[in-house]
Amino acid sequence: MSSMQPAPTLAIRESRVRRYYDLVDSGDVTALVNLFADDAVYHRPGYPPLTGRTELERFYRADRIIREGRHSLSALVGSATEIAVHGEFHGVLRNGQNVSLRFADFFSFTDEGTFARRDTFFFAPMV
Repeated sequence: MSSMQPAPTLAIRESRVRRYYDLVDSGDVTALVNLFADDAVYHRPGYPPLTGRTELERFYRADRIIREGRHSLSALVGSATEIAVHGEFHGVLRNGQNVSLRFADFFSFTDEGTFARRDTFFFAPMV
């Protein structure tokens, strides 16, 4: 990044995170993948780490078991380099099953403001 361009502010980073969910919900895979750095890593339960835009695009177009739905965010907490999100998702899986769940996401950013890493956690009975 050139010394003439300041790093994106926390408000801009929060806006990008909110935009991410809007793009996922609308099915705009190309735009949402472009929010990630070329070498970004996404950790999601039940999948090996997804590295890079090509793997992310494949996941959203072919591997993601969700057909459609809507995220509602209840909290965003941020620092200069990371944003944590808590929310709910309500939608339909590809097999037609309705799904409602709570989730937490953690986004790390590059200096340019793209997502360097995303970690997702789902609230589900495990123990």
